[in-house]
Amino acid sequence: MSGFPISGLNPSLIQSLLPRLNQGLIVSCQAPADSPLFEPSVITAIAQAAVNQGAVGVRIDTPAHVQAVRQRVSAPIIGLWKRQIPGYEVYITPQFDHAQTIASAGADIIAIDATQRERPNGETVESLIAQIHTELGKPVMADVDTLEAAIHAVQAGADLVGTTLYGYTAATRHLSPPGFDLLRQMVQALEIPCICEGGIASPEMAHQALTLGAYAIVVGTAITGIDAQVATYCAALQKDKRS
Repeated sequence: MSGFPISGLNPSLIQSLLPRLNQGLIVSCQAPADSPLFEPSVITAIAQAAVNQGAVGVRIDTPAHVQAVRQRVSAPIIGLWKRQIPGYEVYITPQFDHAQTIASAGADIIAIDATQRERPNGETVESLIAQIHTELGKPVMADVDTLEAAIHAVQAGADLVGTTLYGYTAATRHLSPPGFDLLRQMVQALEIPCICEGGIASPEMAHQALTLGAYAIVVGTAITGIDAQVATYCAALQKDKRS
């Protein structure tokens, strides 16, 4: 990871982990909670298949799935836990206890919502990243929606920043992923690895993200989103029947 500063974590950890992701494909292996795919063994099989075919890492939601994947996959795991907290919009590993559980399950990197939205119990992005670093010893991937949030996340100590929430917050809902414009801005403004995640629908788009300076690419729905993909195909096939 030449050219990138080392965070406050153990330098050897960062230097050994992040270069494994450089210029590679990270596959997000997730499923809706009401899907038959939402089983640890199924998610593990999907993650294994992805790594077998060259994925440099996987992104996994929920402690049970992280733990199951960790037993079968040695590639880096970006772990997260989506939790809806009444009264708050942040949902990707929103609090430290969620990060702690994900870390205990075997995640190598903890992904958090690092948007500038209000957080529970007066917590801040700074305090969450600091706790993850000092108490868990894990690098943090900051999922953001805007350049301002990305800059703030870097100032707070994030080790990687992803375009994950571009198009999914009130501030960006009028925009459609992939966030190539945001990626360009981040690459120019930040001195840590920038990850392109969200809306990558083809190998060509993934390659385009790399040419724009992305450190690595995360692809989910286009590869592993069977529920969403089938629903989209079926909806398209029904258009003629409705007309």
